[in-house]
Amino acid sequence: MLKNIKKLILTATILTTITATLVGCGSAKTETPNETAKPSETKEYMINAGGSSFVNPLFSKMFSEYNKLNPQVKINYQSIGSGAGIKQLTEGTIDFAASDAYMKDEEEKAVKNGAIHIPITVGAVAVIYNVEGVDKGLKLTQETLTDIYLGKIKKWNDAKIVVDNAGVKLPDLAITPVYRSDSSGTTSIFTDYLATVSPEWKEKVGKGKAVKFPAGIGAKGNEGVAGQVKQTPGSIGYTELAYATVNQIAYAELRNKDGKFVAPSLEAATMAAEAAAVDMPKNTKVSLVEKAGEKSYGIVGFAWILANTKYDDADKKKVIVDLIKWANTEGQKYSNDLHYGKLPEAIIKLNEENIATIK
Repeated sequence: MLKNIKKLILTATILTTITATLVGCGSAKTETPNETAKPSETKEYMINAGGSSFVNPLFSKMFSEYNKLNPQVKINYQSIGSGAGIKQLTEGTIDFAASDAYMKDEEEKAVKNGAIHIPITVGAVAVIYNVEGVDKGLKLTQETLTDIYLGKIKKWNDAKIVVDNAGVKLPDLAITPVYRSDSSGTTSIFTDYLATVSPEWKEKVGKGKAVKFPAGIGAKGNEGVAGQVKQTPGSIGYTELAYATVNQIAYAELRNKDGKFVAPSLEAATMAAEAAAVDMPKNTKVSLVEKAGEKSYGIVGFAWILANTKYDDADKKKVIVDLIKWANTEGQKYSNDLHYGKLPEAIIKLNEENIATIK
């Protein structure tokens, strides 16, 4: 009997050893360095970001939904304008920035831990206006819009506007152009468009996040421009389409490169992104303004997440990478309802390749 007991103990010992070995092998397999690291579900993280007001309505939705899936991760995004976002990224006071203007080479070099561009959505810039009796359908050519912002067209019943708006009763009312007073990616898109369609604008004013506008009044953020136009009779401004629709502000149809008058739309933004995806450069720095096509709309642009290429805090890096990956894929489903265009698959794939380089 003693012999049988010893035999049972020996068998149990062998089985225990085999089981431990298999469990150990299984653990080693699940912790391979090539697998995607996920944020800890017990540790809390605060991600600070800021920049583009253009993309703020979409980010508000995206980050809220991400937080529901990952309650331990809170994202504090400040809608302070693209220029201010780039400045804070350069100073190292935020974890990532957002901008509707891609960074210049010298701006990238100034960021201690480097910067990488991840286009996260595409949107149309609406030319909004406040003219009593003209609730929709105002038509503007490239020349008339430029001349308004140059201060050359001063009244709504100017002959150049009237000729393109047959049957519309335009009042003898002074035009007040409204522009961004802060450093703005939306301004960069808008002035890129004006410089593309007007040699005079290109020579006298130029393009960029901040330029000296020849006429009008300034307002801070897309929110500020929308508010200023809504409360100022005779005014005209530029803002991301979401702000126009949410605030129920009329917006113009612009003549495009093919000579058709087209309103800003989700479809136009998506078309521009799909066209850009065909030969998108690795660094993703492209302009989408004034592209050909009967249904194209002239003032369209990407909004980029600007992340560091390297993060000193390994845990926070995992969280930031996971958040950006989610926004690039699952988060895209929130774009259309807020009047932003979803990214084409080719750009999503390119983003994945670039995100993978973050250290």
